Amino acid sequence: MHCLQTQRVFNLISGLWVGSFITIGFLVVPILFSSLGDRQVAGMVAASLFRATAYLGVVASTLLMIIASNLVRQGKNHYRIIRWILLGMFACAVAAAFIIIPWMNSLRDQALYLGLSVPESTHAPLFNRLHGVSSILFMIQALLGVALVWRATKNAV
Repeated sequence: MHCLQTQRVFNLISGLWVGSFITIGFLVVPILFSSLGDRQVAGMVAASLFRATAYLGVVASTLLMIIASNLVRQGKNHYRIIRWILLGMFACAVAAAFIIIPWMNSLRDQALYLGLSVPESTHAPLFNRLHGVSSILFMIQALLGVALVWRATKNAV
């Protein structure tokens, strides 16, 4: 594939990916919590959305790192920094997808098994800490995502 076409594909994938997870995190999930009367149901739907977003992040960041490495080999050296941004985003996505979200889901399932909501369970303090860590990871990934799109489109030609 020609270098300019490769850059366009990179920009398209990164823009769609970053736009999708920012839309989910900062628009869809807040609307869920404000629209649904049941916070527990809203939380379970939000968890499913964040899980899908995290898995997509693992795939997208891996694919984009491969493309960025190819562009570096073609002489587009500004993609060297972009690979570091992608590595940070990949780390956030992996931590969310394979550590934080499954742990939170396990705590939620344990509470539901006892007929309780998470805030009513003994796991509430741990769940709240994990939720905080998850939120921080999401914010870091969103900031890195904005930096990714900004840098990738800065020197597109």
